[in-house]
Parts: sequence; C-alpha cells; structure tokens
Amino acid sequence: MEIVIQYFAEVWDILLEAAPYVLFGFFVAGLLKGFLPDDFVARHLGSNKKGAVVKASMFGVPLPLCSCGVIPAAAGLRQQGASKGATTSFMISTPETGVDSIAITYALLDPIMTIVRPVAAFISALTAGTLVDMFPEKPKPGKVEFTPLNFAPTTLKKEECTSGCCSSKSTGSKFTEKFMTGMQFAFGELVADIGKWLLIGILIAAVVSTFLPVTFFQEYVGDGLLSMILMVVIGVPMYVCATASTPIAAALALKGLSPGGALVFLLAGPATNAATITVVAQTLGKRVAFIYVSSIAVTSVILGLAVNWLYAKLGLSVFSWINDVEAHQHGIIAYVSAILLLILVGRQYVGRGNQHGASCGCH
Repeated sequence: MEIVIQYFAEVWDILLEAAPYVLFGFFVAGLLKGFLPDDFVARHLGSNKKGAVVKASMFGVPLPLCSCGVIPAAAGLRQQGASKGATTSFMISTPETGVDSIAITYALLDPIMTIVRPVAAFISALTAGTLVDMFPEKPKPGKVEFTPLNFAPTTLKKEECTSGCCSSKSTGSKFTEKFMTGMQFAFGELVADIGKWLLIGILIAAVVSTFLPVTFFQEYVGDGLLSMILMVVIGVPMYVCATASTPIAAALALKGLSPGGALVFLLAGPATNAATITVVAQTLGKRVAFIYVSSIAVTSVILGLAVNWLYAKLGLSVFSWINDVEAHQHGIIAYVSAILLLILVGRQYVGRGNQHGASCGCH
C-alpha cells in the first residue's frame, strides 16, 4: 500500500510541476494558430526553392504537431511541390519539439536543455533533409511516383474562407475572432491530440521514479555511448509526442541517465514510430525512409555526445537541477493549473467520445 501511495504522490508532483508550463505552451500554440496565416508554411515550402530545407527545419520547430499530426501537413506540402528533402525536414523538426514541449522542458529539465532541444531538432532535420536531396531515389521505369492526394488539405472556396489569408472582409481577420479561433484550437483540438499522451507520459515517468533504482544507469548502462544507443532502440519504434516524452526523460535523468542520453530520447522518440516510418516509405520512398531513420539515430547520438561534453565543460548537471525543482514547494498557480489541465483533458472524453483524437491514425 505504501508503494502505491508513493507512486501516486510522484504522479501528482510531476503534474504540479509541468501543468503551468504546459498551459502556457498551449496558449502560445493558440496564438500561432490564430495569427499565422494558414498558407504561410505552404507559401515558403511548396516549391523546390533553394533553402527550402533550411526553412522547413526552422518552421517545424515551434509548431505543436505530433508525429501523426504532421503527416497530413507534410504530405500536403509535398503535393504543392516541396522537395523530398524539405518534406523530410519538416516531418522531423515539427514533432521533435514545439512551443508546448519547450515550455515543459524548462519546467522538468533545465535551461540548457530548453535551448539545446530546439537547436538539436533543427540540426537533425536539416541533416536528414540535406541528405535526402543529395541522394535522390531514381524512379523505376514505368513506375508512377505516389502523390499523397488523400492527405492534401482541402482548398476552400473564396466565399467559404475564414482564415486571415483571404480578403480583409473575412471574419477571421478580426483580432478577437483570430484570438478565439487560436484558443479553441489550443485548448480543444491540441489538448485532444496530446493531452492523453501527456498524462500517459507522466504515469510512465512516475513508474520510473518509483521503481527504478537511483543508480540504475551508472551501475548497469553507464553514461556514455551505450546509454544513447539504448535510448535510440527504445525511442525509434515508440509512439510518444514531444510533450509526453519530457517527463519520461526527466525521470530517466533522475535515475542517472546523462543529459546527452536524455536528449537522444527527446529527439528519437517523438520523431519516429512504426506508423510514421511506414507512411514515409510509401509517400517518399524506401531510400528516404532509410535516410529518415538512420539520420535521426546517428545525429541524435552525435548531438548527445556533444551535450555531455557541454555539461561537463560547464560543470553542470541536469540531475541537480531536477532535484532542486523537486525540493521547492508548489504554489497556488501549480495546483490551479494541474486541476485545469485535468479538466481540459477529461472534457475531451466526456460526451464527445474522443472524436478528434480518434481521427489520428497513430492513436
């Protein structure tokens, strides 16, 4: 009975620490949705322009889409003429990080990792996209290349358009309506997409915190290359969104996982899973799928080794930061935020039958 109480106490502590930052991340995501024109990304990436891979890597960093949510968006870009490299970059940087996961990284890990994570996502996406364009797959004679028409976004008729990209007479051009549209997306659709997975991530993190020995990684795995390879093996086939992966990484760090190992999990976990790899192979080709997975694995390990070097050079430890976070008392904002987050997630499954969440193929 005592161990059960300890487990749920861990769950509650992690939720209290993360909730304010998660809600803030949702809020910023809503602002992006409400005020960024719907065709902004497509206008910059929907053609084989020079520098498209760089732009795709950069645009994907703040967008709050999980690895299954990014599939239709990336496939739509591909149909509009984006190169395979740009499409691949977008499919990697987008799920690896986002404004919501950056906020929770600061809450559960440390300021260094908060900066390193989006930078590493950009580098890994840029590397993969560049390699894809450098080694194009030659089409086989008589084979028609697959075009993801079924994933492409529906084009609205002019009179039906409600986004800021249409005429100034559109209701979506009003500040209040744009703001409300963004907030409805953030605290409705986005919560439905990742809210359940965030809570699952917290439950898994509590299992690690409660049952895994404090010195597990030092005694059995170490903090070098082996631990990072293990994180790749665990993360690549696993479905976990960027936000949900953060409490798991924090819990593993408390058990001795190095900062570099934590970064490898934060990159490999959200960017890949069995379903995404299958879709990439079908839409972009088997060679692209191979480059997609292998570049994420290799790049994340290299970046992980670099991060370990950085922490050692600065004399810092993510372990000590997490301990400091756990030691302080939670204020009223943390309790209100935790309760509000639970209500928002629970509301998606009461009376609505998880209608939006069920539409995501990975779920």
